[in-house]
Amino acid sequence: MANALKLIRRTVWVGFWFNAALMILKIVVGYGWHSDALVADGFHSLSDFVTDVAVLLLAGLAYRCADDEHPYGYGKYETVASLGIAVVLGLVGIGIAYAGITSIIAATRGVELPRPGMPALIVALVSIGSKEWLFRYTVAIGKRIDSSSLIANAWHHRSDAISSIATVVGVGAAMFLGDKWRILDPVASCLIAVFIIISAIKLARPSFLELLEVSVDNDVLASIERAVSSTEGVKKFHHLRTRRNGHTYVVDLHIKVDPHITVTQGHDIATAVEHAIRAAIGNDTICSVHVEPYTPKAQA
Repeated sequence: MANALKLIRRTVWVGFWFNAALMILKIVVGYGWHSDALVADGFHSLSDFVTDVAVLLLAGLAYRCADDEHPYGYGKYETVASLGIAVVLGLVGIGIAYAGITSIIAATRGVELPRPGMPALIVALVSIGSKEWLFRYTVAIGKRIDSSSLIANAWHHRSDAISSIATVVGVGAAMFLGDKWRILDPVASCLIAVFIIISAIKLARPSFLELLEVSVDNDVLASIERAVSSTEGVKKFHHLRTRRNGHTYVVDLHIKVDPHITVTQGHDIATAVEHAIRAAIGNDTICSVHVEPYTPKAQA
């Protein structure tokens, strides 16, 4: 757990400094060289920067050990962090869409939009490369330690990379295709906004479902069932209930064992089931196993 927290903090700090630099570059160059799309992209990077701070603040809490007040641990803090990232992302998308639509309406009413400068195009190209690298780096570590907040943050980086592609298209068209095509720059900012909002919805859904105590996905459920079924002494099992708790799983189930064995033997089988489940889906899994006598005529 300590190593996982260390990896999360190191990974987020890398993103933190990248996002700080890109945020300043995009907003300053976007305003200075007349690109609505790059300014929108800059505020997207600002949202990345804010969510990096949120993950840094909440990751330490999420990986604290269980105590009397939080007997299941602090995993839900990570879930809340992931949901917070999605909410910030969605609000940024709405703000960008509003600004882009305002510029488009102005252009259709005869207002001449300024021509973006070459620095805007260069910064957008730099953003694509750096953010795609940051996505790959972050998602790899997030999957290695099964951190939902880190994976959410990685997809935030990917959304920034893709929005920068739209920026390149919009800025390039506005620069090289003539005055009447300058409207493509704010159009690109609106496309960026749509993509950001869609990404926010996709990120929010799993965190929202986790807060509603929805069961784990089918692959994890199948791993649990195989682990229990293969444990020696388990005749049958039922009442299997599962849920996520941030970076950990919570599993409750009833097992049926030979009714003629001792209490100690029944306890040992239950302990073996817990070990098997943890070996299958993670050492931090919280298990609760209830032992019942097995009778062939009894219904599960």
